[in-house]
Amino acid sequence: MEVGFVQFSPKFGEKKENIDRVIELIGKERADLIILPELFTTGYLFLNKNEAKKYAESVKDSQMINTFRNISEKKNAVIVGGFAERDGDKVYNSQFAIYRNQLAIYRKAHLFYKEKSIFDQSEAKYVIFNVKGAKLGLMVCFDWMFPEMMRTLALNGAEIICHSANLVMPYCQKAMVTRALENRVYIITANRTGSNKRGKEEIRFTGKSQIVSPNGDIILSANKTEEVFLKIDIDETLARDKHINEINDLFKDRRTDLYKL
Repeated sequence: MEVGFVQFSPKFGEKKENIDRVIELIGKERADLIILPELFTTGYLFLNKNEAKKYAESVKDSQMINTFRNISEKKNAVIVGGFAERDGDKVYNSQFAIYRNQLAIYRKAHLFYKEKSIFDQSEAKYVIFNVKGAKLGLMVCFDWMFPEMMRTLALNGAEIICHSANLVMPYCQKAMVTRALENRVYIITANRTGSNKRGKEEIRFTGKSQIVSPNGDIILSANKTEEVFLKIDIDETLARDKHINEINDLFKDRRTDLYKL
């Protein structure tokens, strides 16, 4: 598969402009799988829950979903990205995965910092999107901090982790090397750049989007500030082999009799 990510700096509340910027960065290029950042349509720093609801979209009538469905069909590509989702009176920090008429929605399980007062807590379990002969595990930003999340996706067959992010702490990119190695999966982290300043609060984002192989190698990366679409060919079948050597199998060797809670 050819896989890639878009890294850019979304402008708060400018949904059309942000979507147009993604389309501009991809341009005439394509990949089998394209990952976009967390909340890429709206920006990140909502002042309160009511403001989040104002910008959130229902999956049933989302123009954004329709736009990327059309792009998916035109480019024969799977597209994954983060958005604010409205469902009745609730609003979620969500992620879509779309391929033509196939659609999966994942709601972020682990809310970071003030997100806890902005978004509703998801009750959904992990999501794996089976498409193009590959199994994609969906994950949003702070989910990375919890090794159980990645391990659960991997144990259930995920080969490529699609990680839409708005990272502000400096730890994730290095930690993904270990996450990929201990689960033998590919991890694509699509992070944003720039900053959001709303009221008295300002948040700066770390950029450095990257793709990590099942061997723990960073095989593609962006710098901290560039707005870019980068892609690379991978062999997704590498993530199906959990052998460390001819004797040790990463998953079969787990001693759950010793450390299961």
